[in-house]
Amino acid sequence: MNVKSRARIGAVVGAAALGLGVMAAPAAQADPVPVTDYRQLAAVGSDTTQDVLNGLGNSVRDAANAKIIASWNATGSATIKTKATNCVINRPNGSSAGIDALRNAVDTASGCVDVARSSRGPVDTTTTDLAFVPFAKDAVTWAKRSDSALPSNLTTADLKGIYECSITSLNGVALTPILPQANSGTRQFFLSSIGVTTPGACVTQGVQENDGTVLDSAGDVVPYSVAQYIAQEKGSVTDRRGAAVLGSIGGVAPRNADTTLNTSFPLARDVYNVVPTAKLTDATIAYTFVGSSSKVCLDTATITNYGFGTVANCGDTTLRAER
Repeated sequence: MNVKSRARIGAVVGAAALGLGVMAAPAAQADPVPVTDYRQLAAVGSDTTQDVLNGLGNSVRDAANAKIIASWNATGSATIKTKATNCVINRPNGSSAGIDALRNAVDTASGCVDVARSSRGPVDTTTTDLAFVPFAKDAVTWAKRSDSALPSNLTTADLKGIYECSITSLNGVALTPILPQANSGTRQFFLSSIGVTTPGACVTQGVQENDGTVLDSAGDVVPYSVAQYIAQEKGSVTDRRGAAVLGSIGGVAPRNADTTLNTSFPLARDVYNVVPTAKLTDATIAYTFVGSSSKVCLDTATITNYGFGTVANCGDTTLRAER
């Protein structure tokens, strides 16, 4: 890792720590408030979907009008306590970390995690232990600084070359590609979509995803959730865009003319709430997530308020995997 990489990651970590007190501004709180409000289901994982799950945690209620979902953000304190008894765990940062925390809860029968937020689909189908239940549509594109001379449109072949370091400059600007931390579902989806297995040595890795403030030079490019960008722009969540502007891919813009998500974007993706397959018939899990008439699927106003699109397969339970 070069000096600039160390400085950038250190700055992002420091900004995240300092920003904890600022996170109360948007409608959806970071972590349950108070933290002893354990609720019926504990959710952890994805940075991309943390805010919409916080919103759904406030709006989705049971028959007695009690909130059902307690969702912990990807970043914050090192540990979290997800249930009233025991259940102090390391805070999962990212889709893969959330899924691993859920798998551990299932394997140990701890009950500490009920739901993993995931912005990626399955990567290991050796078992059907977990059900990836789609609830919204997102897209991933690349972002640059608004004052950069880099082009505003790239192809997937361009992005592959950039992240494999075979393309090192565009429009006379030396490229400095950036990737989120290893457990990021956005990172995994983006690399898979552009055909990159191993990023090149020129790539700075390890920043927190969906944070445009990491773009501190003209050659910086980074993958970005379009839904997160929209939510940050409209003030539904903390605005971390900095100078970031979204780029097009293959001549297709990631947003429509009204600035909503373009669900036909080449790198569109479903996002998921992952639950144990054995719990699909659990009354609370089914009521909250399973089927098009589940409480989450019916709350399209909250889903779209956080920049996501709706999906026809919301609540489907056929996609199953180990992780």
